[in-house]
Order: sequence, then C-alpha cells, then structure tokens
Amino acid sequence: MRYLTNVYWCRGREAEKNQDSVVLQQVLTRRGRVLLAAVCDGMGGASCGEEASGYAALRLREWFYTELFAMIRKNKRYWVIRRSLDRLVFQMQGELRQYAAQEGISLGTTMTVLVVWEKTWLLWHLGDSRAYRLRGRRMEQLTEDHAQDAGKLTKCLGSFGCFVPQHRMGVLKPGEGILLCTDGFRRCVTGEELQEVMAPREIAGEEQIGRRLKEIGETCMKRGEKDNLSAVYVRAAISALI
Repeated sequence: MRYLTNVYWCRGREAEKNQDSVVLQQVLTRRGRVLLAAVCDGMGGASCGEEASGYAALRLREWFYTELFAMIRKNKRYWVIRRSLDRLVFQMQGELRQYAAQEGISLGTTMTVLVVWEKTWLLWHLGDSRAYRLRGRRMEQLTEDHAQDAGKLTKCLGSFGCFVPQHRMGVLKPGEGILLCTDGFRRCVTGEELQEVMAPREIAGEEQIGRRLKEIGETCMKRGEKDNLSAVYVRAAISALI
C-alpha cells in the first residue's frame, strides 16, 4: 500500500512564534511501507512551548529510524511497538521535568502520533490536538480532548507529571484518510467543513492535499484564529490513482 501525504505548518497572522512541530516520515522496507506522522502543540501558557514540541518531534523521528525499524525487521507484534513508544513517552516526560527543574520553568506540549505499517494504524495521544478518520464523506474523531472547558490541558507531554497516552488501533483501507491537527487548525471551522474539504474521495494527489490544508488554514485565520495552525494528512492510495 502507498500513502498520499502532505503537511501544513503556519505561525498564523498574530502569533509571535510558532510553537507547533510536525513530523512526517515514510520509508519502504522489506516488510512493507512504514509511516510516522505527528503533531505537537507547545503550550502557549508555559515557558518554552516551542522547545517542548520540537524536542518531542526530534525524539519521535529518532525512535522511528532506530527502534521502530528494528522491531519491524524482527516482525514484532503491534503490542510490542505500542509498549516501545509508551516507554519513550515516559522517558520524555522525565527528561522534560528534569530540564524544567534545572531552568526553573514549566513547559509542555500536546502529542498526537500516528504509525501506519501496511494497513494497520496505531495512535498515541495526549492533549487537545486531534486525529480524525475520514471514510467517504464520513468523519470520526479518534482522540479525546484532554482539556477543560476553559481550554486548560488536563494531560500533556511535559513537566507536569506522567500521563498515560490514549491508544487506538485500526485498519486503514484504500481510499480512507487520517487527519492530525492542532487546535488552531480546527477551532474556527466546523466538523462538516473539515469533512467536506478533506474527504478522501475528492483527493487524488499530494499537491491537492497541500492546497486543501492551506484553504482550511487561511479560512481559520480569516475567521479570527490567533493560534499557530498545523496539520498532517495521510490518505491510503487506491492503485488506480497512483
């Protein structure tokens, strides 16, 4: 199976800095195509949000090219892959706590991570970024929002304690898509609008994905969104469209 992908990463029109980080890596191995996608939104109310999100993105890329590849070569089961990234999450939380204590600061980031190996997808999630699955003209939110009504996060990756990520697992069929996005990307548009613009059946190429992600981002900014905006879209390609 092949995947059509693209990313959107924008500071926005009013934010002083971009505290979001995105990851998109894809490699063909002897045991099939492997993809890693992630969005991390540094906490604007804490110090060094961009450092926390950038650190998480860096560690995820390192994990992809070292531990994940090693597990795939050995044909490890999916629960082994899940436990491996769980360990990385706990390591990152400990290291961020130690760094924050040394510097006398607090820092944190949301983390929504997708791994696709051939048809199977695995999801790890902390915070209020989101993952959606799109099938035809239907859209399903895969992640919980770890946030209070006022927008304060109740779970994140950072210096505030250890949290167990939400886990999901499923099958990505040809013609289906998964959208990962930060809250700035989806807050000023409706679910119906996201569903209509990013419907997999309407998308035939990666440039088209990029244009549609940009369309949503610009719409959000026109409607008053002041936050950073980031998204990653993955569509399982039907062979006739390749």
